[in-house]
Amino acid sequence: MKELSLHILDIVQNSIRAESTRIEITIEDYAQKNEFRILICDNGKGMTPEEIEKALDPFYTSRTTRKVGLGLPLLKQNAEQTGGKLVLSSSVGNGCRVEAVLINNHIDRQPLGDIAETLVQLFASYPNIRFKFNYLTDRGEFNIDTDEVKQILEDVPITNNEVREFLINHIRENLKTIQDHNQ
Repeated sequence: MKELSLHILDIVQNSIRAESTRIEITIEDYAQKNEFRILICDNGKGMTPEEIEKALDPFYTSRTTRKVGLGLPLLKQNAEQTGGKLVLSSSVGNGCRVEAVLINNHIDRQPLGDIAETLVQLFASYPNIRFKFNYLTDRGEFNIDTDEVKQILEDVPITNNEVREFLINHIRENLKTIQDHNQ
């Protein structure tokens, strides 16, 4: 995976397979701290300590469509290559928490990619899941909650093309105002 947004998509898909009904994605992009943190929390089935250990093994997957599970191990490797870390915590029945910390200005830190497109694709593909997205920087923060979006839209679905385009542009414009353009 060449972009962090694809790692986020992969982890969120794990949360969906774990029957989550709420998924919160937080990105902390602090230039002054030189830190880029991705935090994904869900209320899914959770994992045992043994499953957590296996989830970080690239040669293990719970999926039946392929024999290896590279998502979390690749993100862990990418975080560690920058001098950061990945922490996976969970317990059965209490969801899962994935935290990746990367050194922001490290040459090996992957670009974020098109997070707006990634988010809106998730929102539209899984309308019964409540997504919360938070992006925090030295310059401010942006938050979006699909429950609030649905309330504003009333009977218009997020899958509507005009709504999707509006949301993508809304996210992009808001992120542009708080991101450090000197990076």
